[in-house]
Amino acid sequence: MLERFRRFWTGLLSPVADLLLRMGVSPDAVTLVGTVGVCAGALIFFPRGQLFVGVLVVTAFVFSDLIDGYMARASGRSSSWGAFLDSTLDRFGDAAIFGGLVLYFARYDDLLLASLALYCLVMGSVTSYARARAESLGMQARIGVAERADRLVAVLAMTGLSDLFGAPWLLTITLWVIAVASTVTVLQRIIVVRRQALPRQSAA
Repeated sequence: MLERFRRFWTGLLSPVADLLLRMGVSPDAVTLVGTVGVCAGALIFFPRGQLFVGVLVVTAFVFSDLIDGYMARASGRSSSWGAFLDSTLDRFGDAAIFGGLVLYFARYDDLLLASLALYCLVMGSVTSYARARAESLGMQARIGVAERADRLVAVLAMTGLSDLFGAPWLLTITLWVIAVASTVTVLQRIIVVRRQALPRQSAA
């Protein structure tokens, strides 16, 4: 579902990407600007309680993640460096989104939800690290019920709707679901890597 969503928006935004290429803008520059925009939108508006506005700003810059990939492929500039930069800066954006929510809840002295948002932030990083570490060891861990795109779409959609309709319970439920799903995903990746690693140890 999310892959079809990605293809749809990539096709829709391709004229913008082509224009940027003709202007001499590099995919790496788009990646960097997009990350700065996401971080600024989340860390400026969320702590102030302007959740819906923050979501609009963040969402606008999140699309850069689709544009830079298209630009790299269209210009023949796809490289290990570009992939590394994109994945690394994605972690900054994710941390800013959940970090902004941590500051929002802390401002209103809701320590339970602040802690929950912080847990989601940490587990999101652990989820990504588990996969990256597995791949660096020659194994695969692309499995789990809470991929990055799933977490991102869920938290942004429900954050915006909770503020727009005055229904904070939407965000609360979403954070609990993300927390549980992220934990399950980490456990799934640990198990699948162990299954791949044990035969190697036996053979050695």
